[in-house]
Amino acid sequence: MSHTGKVIMKWSLLLLLFAYCITMSFWAHAEADQHVCEGIDIEVKGNRQMDTIVVRGVAHALARYPHKIKGAHLNEINTAAVERYLTGLNTFESVNCMITAGSRLKIEIVPLVPVMRLFTGDKSYYINKDGKQIESKSEFYTDAPVVTGNFNSDFTPKEVIPLVKYIEKDPMLRNLVGMVEARDSRNLILVPRMLGHVVNFGDTTRLKEKKEALQLFYKKVMPYKGWEEYDTISVKFKGQVVATRRIKPVVKSLPVDSDDIDPDETTLGDHLTETDEEIANTEE
Repeated sequence: MSHTGKVIMKWSLLLLLFAYCITMSFWAHAEADQHVCEGIDIEVKGNRQMDTIVVRGVAHALARYPHKIKGAHLNEINTAAVERYLTGLNTFESVNCMITAGSRLKIEIVPLVPVMRLFTGDKSYYINKDGKQIESKSEFYTDAPVVTGNFNSDFTPKEVIPLVKYIEKDPMLRNLVGMVEARDSRNLILVPRMLGHVVNFGDTTRLKEKKEALQLFYKKVMPYKGWEEYDTISVKFKGQVVATRRIKPVVKSLPVDSDDIDPDETTLGDHLTETDEEIANTEE
């Protein structure tokens, strides 16, 4: 075939392709004019555990969408506008909408996964692994670890995330801890589900070591002292556990023998390899 013939064939194919695209575009618009949206399909990507929560939340949000979707003509549905509306909820990493061949609106959602729920003053919100705030809408509620505290630019909620994640991964701490009270970056307090005492974990370093020290304290001391003997158990210091006894009323009118004085604090060093005198007497 000559060069001229090849050029003519090339342009002929391009024209045919262009005509096909135009024809399909008119056909698609004609079909859209004739067909209505049969329903909405919501697909959650990235976190299967949140499927039910996110699907319920999206359905609840779309019920407030200002334009009709189900039953509307396909050419009347602005998928970009639906994406902007859902993205504006500040609950998702990404939203993608499309019309399927079955005349349905398909919505693909990648949710923001909260790692904890924060209570600061009269406000409550979630944050994800990157510290991004997620509004605590009831329809998107999920069971997340609870953290309270007064945060600021120098001490942000993101600094508590390593401790919260460690608690969630550790069976013993997960069953023990009801919430975390973040007093400051060096005093993160674990509040057990059972009232009695709190545990000062200090900062987010040496978490495994601190957990093992606490576990050993519960094993060696609690059976003798009871759950409410101490108001605070601190594992923030390396190589020791400091347990602060509850303040007891002192009868000033009676003489007190120095041998009978109950110290305010019991310090158990070397990871509880030695117990206090009272425990030793009990074991005898």
